[in-house]
Amino acid sequence: MDLEYRLYEHSTLVTDSPIYNYTETDLFPTDWSMCSIGELFHFLRSASNSRADLGDTDGVAYVHYGDIHTRFHHFIDFTRDHIPSLLCNKHVTATTLREGDLIVVDASEDEAGVGKSVEVCNLGTIKAVSGLHTILMRCKNQRVQNGYRGYLLESEPVKKQLRQLSTGLKVFGISKQAISNVQVPLPSPDEQRAIAKALTDVDELHTALDALIAKKRDIKQAAMQQLLTGKTRLPGFGGAWETKRLEHIINCLDHVRIPLNETQRGNMPGPYPYCGANGVLDYVNDFVIDDDVILIAEDGGFFDEYVHRPIAYRMKGKIWVNNHAHILKAKRGYSQGFLFFSLVHKNIVPYLASGTRAKLNKSEMNKIEINLPLRYAEQKAIASVLSNMEAEIATLESRREKTRTVKQGMMQQLLTGRVRLINPGHV
Repeated sequence: MDLEYRLYEHSTLVTDSPIYNYTETDLFPTDWSMCSIGELFHFLRSASNSRADLGDTDGVAYVHYGDIHTRFHHFIDFTRDHIPSLLCNKHVTATTLREGDLIVVDASEDEAGVGKSVEVCNLGTIKAVSGLHTILMRCKNQRVQNGYRGYLLESEPVKKQLRQLSTGLKVFGISKQAISNVQVPLPSPDEQRAIAKALTDVDELHTALDALIAKKRDIKQAAMQQLLTGKTRLPGFGGAWETKRLEHIINCLDHVRIPLNETQRGNMPGPYPYCGANGVLDYVNDFVIDDDVILIAEDGGFFDEYVHRPIAYRMKGKIWVNNHAHILKAKRGYSQGFLFFSLVHKNIVPYLASGTRAKLNKSEMNKIEINLPLRYAEQKAIASVLSNMEAEIATLESRREKTRTVKQGMMQQLLTGRVRLINPGHV
């Protein structure tokens, strides 16, 4: 179903409201009211426990400000989201959360995160509190509708005020008093519910795509485990497999690596990627490689996140490569794609040099053993299956990004009244 039709199938849109009032923050429709946060919400007590006081217990659920920054968007759903609990020996003095409460973080490492908030939903009988570096707000007289509160601070005029009221250089903070003075445009209850419904539809689509992508990745991982070990054979293939050291099936092109420094890169803007151990670093004019190659991280902290797996990726076309990545090219008679997936799947811990930073030396890399079918056609067929899975995941990720972009645009239009939902009471 078309995305816009799915979102607005029960509504009629007017792209421009004919009359606006002007405030210091922005334009907004004349039938909307302008209210301060202090007029709309009570400020309640939050807890002050650190992450060290939390665990996976059956105690009081604890909403940590770091999770609001990284995991939750607009809402915290107690039936879906994993939320840690305070350890049983920790005393709780904070106000217990209620359905519809708004939790705002009061500290952020960047301006974009200033005043990020989540609305509490599906709390049920769970006892929970908001934690350190959060401001707990409870709506007065239901002027802000459930479902709309999670979006209340997301319009650009409101976010601009939050940025202006924040303090600090490396860490940005905002106080209860500052937030209480923030002015927000407020539509009627019916229009609030209509806006919330439209935005929640996009959120649900994004969540569904997240789940589908995760499932597809699990399927791909299982397929790699079966196909790259010969446990499962593709139709039409049989026969023996062999084990080869990497030096016998690849050419290592490290002699063409270029250790460009920051000054050189800055003076050479251009269309070709400049790659290192953790991906594309920059773009430069000329190139040293014009081929389909595999890059694998050589050293640094790039193995820390992937303790058992190498960081490997394929590059096609004209590129520079610095001296923190090995450049590999399959020898004649071996599939480049099969070699790539085999390396991604390989446990490389036994080949890493010990020290303060993990390192995959060329001599040790050459000793990596790859199990592969004797027939080139089967290698290529396996690589094709896995490549198709990768392409499907990439397509879903592109859809997810488009959905996120659509939602960002919708929020700025709907939350400021630039686009109106007509007949919102029927949505």
